[in-house]
Amino acid sequence: MSLGQTVYTVYPVSNYSFGNKASKAEKDATVQDRLLRLKRQYEKTKLVRRSVEAITLVFEHNTIHILLLQVGTSYFRLPGGKLKTDEDEVDGLRRKLSNLLSPPSEQLASRWDVGECVGVFYRPNFDAIFYPYLPPHITQPKEIRKVFIVALPDRALFAVPKNMRLIAVPIFDLYDNVPRYGPVISSIPHLLSRFQFLLFSAQASTPVAKGIAAKAPLSPAPVPAAATGTISGQKRKSEEEAGQVKAEEGEEEKRGEVKAEEEGREG
Repeated sequence: MSLGQTVYTVYPVSNYSFGNKASKAEKDATVQDRLLRLKRQYEKTKLVRRSVEAITLVFEHNTIHILLLQVGTSYFRLPGGKLKTDEDEVDGLRRKLSNLLSPPSEQLASRWDVGECVGVFYRPNFDAIFYPYLPPHITQPKEIRKVFIVALPDRALFAVPKNMRLIAVPIFDLYDNVPRYGPVISSIPHLLSRFQFLLFSAQASTPVAKGIAAKAPLSPAPVPAAATGTISGQKRKSEEEAGQVKAEEGEEEKRGEVKAEEEGREG
């Protein structure tokens, strides 16, 4: 571990239980409807929208995964949302996480351990584009979005609204994948690259220290045929080379025996 590098413990996805609760009504049918609503709110209040989101981590096959909420078939988001006026960021994020992920019973709910802020993004206009800086020609952004790491306990029960899905996405699938996940989520591999993670499993005698490098796909995801063919081809090539070396060693050994026998006759 590097000096001053923050360490987070990550637990396997199998440690967690997932259930459902009442659906959460969506205010907008499409992204364009949402942007139009944000524009109307801004014109009415002239207040910058403040929002907070959480990066929650699990692992599968020694690969870090990020928990995302899926709405519909193609919209993905980090758990979180809009803050109330003058609401503290950490308190607001805990409130949003409880609304989205905690079971209705407070006895079953876990406390959200909000860590450090790993990224700040600015929405200059009423569109889907966010920047990790405020462009110089923008005097006031329309939204400021802050992203925090939230460390999960070793075990927890999640309850997700019925009209949403909580999915674990391998970190390599997010990298530079702006068309599918947007600029904020696709930047998560960069945001996490400065941390060290301990992958802790009950089956392991000691935790495994990891960066964010991906080692294997999520178990339900099939291995692409092209990749399988490449692996099989490499394996066959290695076996053929090993057989050729063994054959050459056998021929060398036979030549040595013949030579020794000839030398014995000459003697």
